[in-house]
Amino acid sequence: MGWFEAIVLGIVQGLTEFLPISSSAHVSIIGQLLFEGRDPGAAFTAVTQLGTETAVLVYFWSDIVRIIKKWCLALVGRQERDDPDVRMGWLVIIGSIPIVVLGLLFQDAIDSTLRNLWITVAMLAGVAVVLFFADRVGERNTRELKDLSWGHGLLYGLFQAAALIPGVSRSGATISAGLYMGYTREAATRYAFLLAIPAVFGSGLYKLKDIGDGTTAWGPTVVATILAFLVGYAVIAWLIRFISTHTFRGFVYYRLGLAAVVATLLLTGVLQAS
Repeated sequence: MGWFEAIVLGIVQGLTEFLPISSSAHVSIIGQLLFEGRDPGAAFTAVTQLGTETAVLVYFWSDIVRIIKKWCLALVGRQERDDPDVRMGWLVIIGSIPIVVLGLLFQDAIDSTLRNLWITVAMLAGVAVVLFFADRVGERNTRELKDLSWGHGLLYGLFQAAALIPGVSRSGATISAGLYMGYTREAATRYAFLLAIPAVFGSGLYKLKDIGDGTTAWGPTVVATILAFLVGYAVIAWLIRFISTHTFRGFVYYRLGLAAVVATLLLTGVLQAS
């Protein structure tokens, strides 16, 4: 991978990670176009996500520190266990279990079979439909994060695990789950960001061992990760403001349009399915 490709893919990762349009799909598709038919690979995608997830840590720093502090104090009996922040700490842990377990069980398929672009096309279109109806339901929602139950936290986690398949979108799946369960757009989006932290950091750190294996070099990967952080931070700030006054309908249409474009490129031989 060259420096130009790394710069482009880092920017793409930052732009698409938090929007419900699937960053892994965009990195795979644009990567093929840049690399003449070669997928950048799961390791590159996972490691550059460390950049965007670091942006989440910075943006929500005060919230994260407060949650961790109260959770730790509750463990030693110095904080009420029913405190909303303590419960949030446990909910993030519980919600992260499905993606960790499924990620380890299906690691080989995630790195190979599931990166087939026809699967990506199907996921882009399928989740677009899911998000469309979730968004319509969400117009009447009133639940906030303080109302999050243990069952809902686990269900959030199951939806997040679907993002192991390129084209699904981690934020798209978890936000849709929240909307269907009655949470407001703002609450569903904020929890989707918090829930992703353990899974993304775990995956990215695990995949570090595959960088420098001859396919993906350290230098370009580091540059892409830094750019993903900078662009990702700006996207978080924008999205939090955007959803307070707008629906997710535009992202639905974008997903459907992208699915049609990728399908056309596959049929004409411009892109290779795998």
